[in-house]
Amino acid sequence: MGTEGFRTLLQSVRYEVLPARTTEDKVLAHVPRDVVVTVTASPVKGLEPTLDLAGRLAAHGYRVVPHVPARLLRDDVHLKDVVDRLRGAGVDDVFVPAGDADPPAGAYDGALPVLRRLGELGGPFARVGITGYPESHPLVHDDLTIQAMWDKQAHATYIVSNLCFDPRLLGDWVARIRRRDVVLPVHVGVAGPVQRAKLLSMATKIGVGESTRFLTRHPSWFLRFATPGGYAPERLLTRAAGALTAPSARVAGLHLFTFNQIAETERWRRALLDRVP
Repeated sequence: MGTEGFRTLLQSVRYEVLPARTTEDKVLAHVPRDVVVTVTASPVKGLEPTLDLAGRLAAHGYRVVPHVPARLLRDDVHLKDVVDRLRGAGVDDVFVPAGDADPPAGAYDGALPVLRRLGELGGPFARVGITGYPESHPLVHDDLTIQAMWDKQAHATYIVSNLCFDPRLLGDWVARIRRRDVVLPVHVGVAGPVQRAKLLSMATKIGVGESTRFLTRHPSWFLRFATPGGYAPERLLTRAAGALTAPSARVAGLHLFTFNQIAETERWRRALLDRVP
């Protein structure tokens, strides 16, 4: 494993957080200003908590990336209001998944129409992220998810991969999307050093965040956390490092799912950086 490439991955991180009552204080206490903070959105709570927290963190000097799921947008007017509010807060980066609100709040049932509409609005954000699925999406065939990325890449600037616990699958997926001419840089989604009890309790709360809902659709993944020694993020990264640090992979950094264990995630990252020459 090349230590320089591994260090670069650990330094180029994004922390995904859930918009809860204590999230702002946790971020301020533990997250350096050079770490990007992404804020999830819930079909139960709607976009308001996401927009509110994103604005407050941006005012503290963080580079913030709010999630704007297509299926939470009521119409073009609502999208324009969201754009104006985020731009007014100084946000220049958004992540646009389809989301899984069922039924959708309005006319948008997928990310691509929202991405096209953002283009018609003049491209108000310098950076726009879309979703990738190294492990199978519970509802969509793998080839279709890759085709969707290809369709969206003209309207986006990067991909965030969803959770994956298999280093071989992760490396194979990166190679496969490159063979399919998906050229956007990838932020690799990795679960942080999550306490098993905390993860299991959060996963039972419907609507706490897209990442948790995705976990609930893969019950076998819980075994990786429930078994002692079953999951450690550094082991996953070490085993996948060759594939992730190859120049052809175009991996821009790590997207760490914190499940709001923010202090623990930053301590883990710092400790790992201290061990890398």
